[in-house]
Amino acid sequence: MHRDEDTRRTPFDWIDAEARRRAEAGLVRTLRPRAAESEPLDLASNDYLGLTRHPDVTEAAAEAARRWGAGSTGSRLVTGTTRLHTRLERELAEFCGFEAALVFSSGYTANLAALTALSGRDALIVSDAGNHASIVDGCRLSRAETAVVPHADPEAVRKTLQAHPDRRALVVSDSVFSVDGDRAPLPELAGACRAHGAGLVVDDAHGLGVLGDGGRGALHAAGLAGAPDVVATLTLSKSLGSQGGAVLGPARVIEHLVNAARTFIFDTGLAPAAVGAALAGLRLVQGEPGLAERARTVAGTLHRMLTAAGLTAVRPDAAVVSVRAPSPEAALRWAADCRAQGLAVGCFRPPSVPDGISRLRLTARADLTDAQIEQAVATIVRTAPPLHGSDPKYGLS
Repeated sequence: MHRDEDTRRTPFDWIDAEARRRAEAGLVRTLRPRAAESEPLDLASNDYLGLTRHPDVTEAAAEAARRWGAGSTGSRLVTGTTRLHTRLERELAEFCGFEAALVFSSGYTANLAALTALSGRDALIVSDAGNHASIVDGCRLSRAETAVVPHADPEAVRKTLQAHPDRRALVVSDSVFSVDGDRAPLPELAGACRAHGAGLVVDDAHGLGVLGDGGRGALHAAGLAGAPDVVATLTLSKSLGSQGGAVLGPARVIEHLVNAARTFIFDTGLAPAAVGAALAGLRLVQGEPGLAERARTVAGTLHRMLTAAGLTAVRPDAAVVSVRAPSPEAALRWAADCRAQGLAVGCFRPPSVPDGISRLRLTARADLTDAQIEQAVATIVRTAPPLHGSDPKYGLS
């Protein structure tokens, strides 16, 4: 190669400057492959009910793969729909209290489908400032006008809808926000929607399996499941211990998505193994209704013990416990110190958090024992950074 070819600029040189900025801000993210065995105590995943390794779930995944193959072989509209897919959709809709359901390859694609297919250029979407990135991206791809309103503020939603009286509109919100674990005011949001003829779309990813009667979800708990003006999206990768997503709602909405949602029409269907695992997880939730209450109890216990130790933790409404950190660097080091002592915790930093506050994010799993809860709290408290003052170890100033 000629010498000047070694030093010439390339179209991706700008990435180096971005990488330097991330490093200077303490925001470098890395992939950390995990082993199948000898894992640390897990408070980092979204396995709220501890089902991802349940023998019924793993065996159902294996059996589905043996019977239907490793992949679904194509789009759901071509060869990607098996009888297993339709069975899961029927049982999921019945359990959550909706007329119909449609399974997608992920919760992300489910949100993209609902928001793009149910809005459009002439529509208005009113979105909570704390919504998940998949909702943000769905709003952007929809080509609708999007109004972002303050977090968990039904009055702001009402005023925004009032300002567009004759506009086809959707209001979209997480049911449980994934950063702090707080719950959306769903009855008030529904009231604002109904006063102005707007549809309500709720991402119940963190509510399914944890909230509602026997884990039927936040919409069921709010008395909104099955309403003709309400659509739910959710993921199969949290409480059900599998992979994939779904949209639930009136049958005509689901039929419309089959015909209009690009992430359904042009995406390969969810693999049979994931479908089988999700179906087994759903049946376990149905058969053990106490799992949901246990997850909430564990969350409350974690919050009580951490705040008693002097840490700042947000009171959980479901199974997410958020513990504030003084800086992005401190949060990163805190999580690393926990892992070094056998505890895996989540670490949320800007720009992943819309409020700019770094924190540890803990999963209150239903299968955690009292001894494991005490171990986790002791580790978090022992490794906690100072909340004030200067400490070069944590990058504080």
